[in-house]
Amino acid sequence: MLTSRKIRATKVNIVYLTTEAVPFAKTGGLADVCGTLPSRVAALGHRAAIIMPAFRSVYQSHAGVEPTDISFAIPMSPRKLVGCRLLRGRLPSAHHVPVWFIDQPQYFDRDSLYGTATGDYPDNAERFAFFCRAAIQAMQRIGWNFDIVHCNDWQTGPIPSLLAADRDLSPALENHATFMTVHNLAYQGNFAKSAFEWLGLDWSHFNQNEFEFYDRVNFLKAGIAAADTITTVSPRYAKEIQTAEHGCGLEAVLENVADRVSGITNGIDQSIWNPETDTKLVANYDVKTWQEGKLANKKALQQQFGLEQSDDVPMIGLVGRLAEQKGWDLILPVLHWHLRENRPTQWIVLGSGDAHYERQLRELNEAHPNRFALHVGFNDMLAHRIEAGSDIFLMPSHYEPCGLNQLYSIRYGTVPIVTPTGGLADTVTDCDEQSLANRTATGFHLHTVTAQGLDDAIGRALYLRYHQPRLWAQIIDTGMCQDWSWKKSAMEYESLYAKTLALKSAAKRTE
Repeated sequence: MLTSRKIRATKVNIVYLTTEAVPFAKTGGLADVCGTLPSRVAALGHRAAIIMPAFRSVYQSHAGVEPTDISFAIPMSPRKLVGCRLLRGRLPSAHHVPVWFIDQPQYFDRDSLYGTATGDYPDNAERFAFFCRAAIQAMQRIGWNFDIVHCNDWQTGPIPSLLAADRDLSPALENHATFMTVHNLAYQGNFAKSAFEWLGLDWSHFNQNEFEFYDRVNFLKAGIAAADTITTVSPRYAKEIQTAEHGCGLEAVLENVADRVSGITNGIDQSIWNPETDTKLVANYDVKTWQEGKLANKKALQQQFGLEQSDDVPMIGLVGRLAEQKGWDLILPVLHWHLRENRPTQWIVLGSGDAHYERQLRELNEAHPNRFALHVGFNDMLAHRIEAGSDIFLMPSHYEPCGLNQLYSIRYGTVPIVTPTGGLADTVTDCDEQSLANRTATGFHLHTVTAQGLDDAIGRALYLRYHQPRLWAQIIDTGMCQDWSWKKSAMEYESLYAKTLALKSAAKRTE
């Protein structure tokens, strides 16, 4: 059996295929994962690399990207040969992790990664089919022998099938195993049947066990069906996506490969998200000094936004997309109730998204400027300060594959209120008599996913804060002492890499 200790001793080579990685390209959590996990796995003794498109943002990152002498062409159709070259950089936080970029300006030199405000780019199927095929060529020319090919989200979904169908792979990929990580099942790369031609495969692969999905091409489905191991970004989400409620139409596909599906919770980068050292804060603090530190940060927010200056009034914070998925259909009624009834709370919101949510929030901000602060858009410094200055953080998502803000909140001593779904359920322990008694409570769950259920959860939290301050402090202390670092997650991936390689090796011996 290939144990975790043995896989480390053999120095496994792992390539992460992704369209996002901090600091080169980002639209969401995928970038945080792929910008951090490779370096943490490398720190365990392995050899890691990243391959991603050379988006315009790569050049704008000023991260030292250089050309190489590797170039090649991909036949996208009998009459269309598309050339590209490889660029090379390194993760700024881990110079031993190289990042290889597929440079093809026609496809990737654009204002944004996937589309504009009016919708997705119409040639996304072609763009990312090209990326998948070019990435395979790159893997064979870089000079490494890759043991693990770790794909991420639908943009890399075709790669396990493309590798399995290729009878002319170089020795660099002779003994590889494939991973497919689903960061958000709602995004699948679902295209018209005609898009299949961009993959360069025989039409026999357009079948219900591979790419075909209701007579359309589904990139993510293909990856799930063909990969040796499928992972999601939390254990609860791994189970949820096998149900009709959260399966987004792919629940049957996932049930068929249930023995290959695992969930590993994302970590947070504690070199960035650490209240002891965070340079974006007005005052730093730790688990022993959080009362003074959080109060100083709250006062700074009150002053910055013209809120009522009060040490005792609880501040409720929210940071993220203004979208129904994030529970804004629940939050807005509760916010209305608190402001209209002059309840003893202050609110601060940072985010952008759906126009109708933005409009309603602006109207509330104008009507109640001393009790409700709003910043539409994104501001990294303000995000850190809201986590530090708030007493409570709301995250009542209708579904949440993993979530990071609840982890930031726990780390910063801000008590999260969440819906018990996906990664939120896995990371926030609901406050009740038992969890208080055994000192495991770190936040509050909604008991019903309604506006009233959210208000009830806020009421439970405020009752504890006002009337049982010792237990409130216990919840904060418990959370701040937990380890949600990437090292823990990286070790889980290391173990799963070992298990996958062992199973694949055993299967080959029996062929």
